[in-house]
Amino acid sequence: MMHSSMTRNFTISLITGWLLIFGILPILLLVGTSVLEQDPVDLVRFRLSFEAYRQLMDPAYLDVLVRSLNLAAVTTGLCLLVGFPFAWWLGQMARQWRTPIMILLMIPFWTNSLVRTYAIRLVLGRNGLINTLLLSTGIVDTPIRFLYTDLAVILGLFYLMIPFMILPLYASIEKLDKRLLEASRDLGAGLRTTMVRVVWPLTLPGIVAGCIMVFVPTMGLFYVATLLGGARQLLVGNLIQQQFLNSRDWPLGSATSLLLIGLMAFLLAVYALIMKRIAQRMTGAS
Repeated sequence: MMHSSMTRNFTISLITGWLLIFGILPILLLVGTSVLEQDPVDLVRFRLSFEAYRQLMDPAYLDVLVRSLNLAAVTTGLCLLVGFPFAWWLGQMARQWRTPIMILLMIPFWTNSLVRTYAIRLVLGRNGLINTLLLSTGIVDTPIRFLYTDLAVILGLFYLMIPFMILPLYASIEKLDKRLLEASRDLGAGLRTTMVRVVWPLTLPGIVAGCIMVFVPTMGLFYVATLLGGARQLLVGNLIQQQFLNSRDWPLGSATSLLLIGLMAFLLAVYALIMKRIAQRMTGAS
């Protein structure tokens, strides 16, 4: 009994220490750095200043933020538009086929995302696979410019983030009680009505979770915007990277990082509120 208690206390202490060192402490360092003055030589001066937060209100930085939100929203919508039918199809197929399909879906995770982004450059480049195919079939006479456009950035983000949408959607769809679908059909509901009135509300937790898992990380994938969109296609992640490594403005980089953390916390709060309302509705219905 004593051995079990010691093991439990050691595990709790280990997890708590891990969270403090790698979770809470970095955020506290960001908060502290964001309210200090910039120093080009020593990085920061230990004087209280809110200049970094004032700079975030500058129109140039607001444009980057709005642009990042737009690209993240488009990428999230595209992932949901493609991911939901795929997850639905995966949930309806025979169980012996689900595991192989899931393995195929997870195979890209075995390769670093930066390497995969370079692979996308080879596909979208002037002499890439798509242009070579279009030219060989005579569809176009000159190569189409895909790289260094918003389209290339969105395609790259979609390729990297689509598994993060499919997995929570599949988890929700797999748990869906098929008898409810049969009851909906027996009551005369068509496919559209069944999807809107039955499937959508019951899979809403997976939809919201997938959107959160795609939306926020998308804004931080600075190397995708750099490699596929060029220097002009900036995301918030590019801004953070430039402030820490190029401009050496650590207070502004920290303030921008906290902005992303705050956005993530807000979305998680929305997710918790949705889950709470769903639970209350199900309790009231029962």
